[in-house]
Amino acid sequence: MSVLDNVDAATNLAKNNELQLLVFRISESEESAYYAINVFKTREVVESKNHFLTQIPSCHPLLEGTITLRGLQIPILNLPAWLGVTLSKESISKSNILICDFNGIIIGLRIMSAYRVIKKNWNEMHAPDSYRQEDGVVMNHTRLEDGSLCLILDYEKLLADVIPQAMVDTEEQAGNLKDIEIPSKLKVGTVLVAEDSKTAQRHLIQIFNNSNISMKLFENGKLLIDYIKAMPDPSVVPAIITDIEMPEMSGFTVIQEIRKNPMTKNIPIIVNSSMTGENNKREAEALGANGFIDKTKSHNVIPLVVEAMNKVAAK
Repeated sequence: MSVLDNVDAATNLAKNNELQLLVFRISESEESAYYAINVFKTREVVESKNHFLTQIPSCHPLLEGTITLRGLQIPILNLPAWLGVTLSKESISKSNILICDFNGIIIGLRIMSAYRVIKKNWNEMHAPDSYRQEDGVVMNHTRLEDGSLCLILDYEKLLADVIPQAMVDTEEQAGNLKDIEIPSKLKVGTVLVAEDSKTAQRHLIQIFNNSNISMKLFENGKLLIDYIKAMPDPSVVPAIITDIEMPEMSGFTVIQEIRKNPMTKNIPIIVNSSMTGENNKREAEALGANGFIDKTKSHNVIPLVVEAMNKVAAK
């Protein structure tokens, strides 16, 4: 039976501020660290030896090539090398490939072995300051039952490093705004943004700067909610943009907190996430989100904010 067979429904997890992580290792060493990825970004784990790797000329050194799986050509990224670990030929032959879905982009990550699926509350996920370097690859960590450290990586940074054409194209943004009338509340107000990925933060900062619209960035959902609770009149906030996956408090819980507060219940909320499955979109909408955009399309976020604001104002 696959390690991914027993996974709870996304909706049940969301309502409890929980997530499930696939824990894996990237080398055979007993001292090697544990790493993890949200199970809803994964599809399956396949044995490397069963799949022929087709190399791509003049590609990024971390892009090993492609495999064909169920009719799809899937690029394989060398995750151990990205983390400074070199696998021997023998280890490579024993390794596995973790097939992932990021914003509809299917990629394979080379790993050594899938360990198990664990359930965690988002308040058990922590982002130590020592990891928050501008070019750091670790976003946050948690602990396994035996106390072992388990690291959650900034997979969006990996994609941006190796396949930049798959990420946000901020050059497209200018054309998206030329025929849009920006509401006065958005012109004079400050959009609140909860996002813990440094890569996604940089994209959003550039997008808002290009649009001459003010934003305030928070490293996680709890910080955003605490900020709103301290505001004398939070109804002045023109819109909120939130990721789903964040330490301390998930984006789903952010939506719930905003909607249950009479002073904030009408603020438009846009979810900006790489977890683009239909279940997540439905859950975000059911909780009260006004829009959902995947992170590779973030250059369209301002028009989506304007559309949501206009719909709320028309009610």
